[in-house]
Amino acid sequence: MEKKEDVYILAIESSCDETAAAVVKNGREVLSNIISSQAALHSQYGGVVPEIASRKHIEKIDQVIEAALDTAGKQLEEIDAIGVTYGPGLVGALLVGVAEAKAISFAKQIPLVGVHHIEGHISANYIENKELEPPFLCLVVSGGHTHLVMVEEYGSYQVLGRTRDDAAGEAFDKVARAIGLGYPGGPKIEKHAKEGNPEAILFPKAKIEGAPYDFSFSGIKSAVLNYINGAKMKGETINTADIAASFQRSVVSVLVEHAMLAVDRLGVDKIAIAGGVAANGALREAMQEACDQKGIRFCHPSPILCTDNAAMIGAAAYYDYMRGIRHGWDLNAVPNLKLGER
Repeated sequence: MEKKEDVYILAIESSCDETAAAVVKNGREVLSNIISSQAALHSQYGGVVPEIASRKHIEKIDQVIEAALDTAGKQLEEIDAIGVTYGPGLVGALLVGVAEAKAISFAKQIPLVGVHHIEGHISANYIENKELEPPFLCLVVSGGHTHLVMVEEYGSYQVLGRTRDDAAGEAFDKVARAIGLGYPGGPKIEKHAKEGNPEAILFPKAKIEGAPYDFSFSGIKSAVLNYINGAKMKGETINTADIAASFQRSVVSVLVEHAMLAVDRLGVDKIAIAGGVAANGALREAMQEACDQKGIRFCHPSPILCTDNAAMIGAAAYYDYMRGIRHGWDLNAVPNLKLGER
């Protein structure tokens, strides 16, 4: 993709409980990446409260944008486009970011580019893997999504498989709550699992007939709950570390098996992971081992770029901008936006 001069994107992300802004140069160089997390605020409720999240975004969004510009050493007059997440996500949270982006775009006459949140996660891989280009396979694993995606070209995606029920990250949160670890579940399960035996309990792995790339995690979640209830009824001691380790092992093995099946059938030589659960060390290690065995390249972002952030939105917005995509003042939040939809 040719470019005549440097392109600077001011990116805004507010799809859930992180208020974030970043300045990204040419889609791959992060000049600033400011994140205001609400995790501690929502932990007392055991999950994200949409109304609280929206109010906190309103309070923080100007601050993170100013900090992103200051850190990057840029003025709005030097920005070529505003990239903003407009879906999927919590509608109230999305609206804060979209309204802010449209206001800046209108006031300064800067082009506006709406970005799909999952495209952002996938594009995080471009930031730290400078030579990575499509086509490649990407496993997207987050609190709200579990997708196996063929990235055919910048902005062009074929969804091979998706979860039929719970997303992997959602299952981590629910199991963490069940064994008393609290929210957010993913990092707490991973930490607790290190103290347990991953082979202590055999939890089921769902396979969907006729859809080899699709996922289902509600069964394993239910199996964990049934195991806990059964142990309590029998008066048995529950080893929560063993539960965490065995649960994590089951989820990771399903994710890796599905991804490697697609690698074999499609003959791809590059695979990436993305999304909040992509920060999980056990998943990264298992994917690396599987890729090494097959002699294919494995890419992944740093943990800070796996969780929700604006740098990944800036990377995605750059490639959309270079393809001539622009949005008007009618851009709205689309909470259930599907990957590939505009």
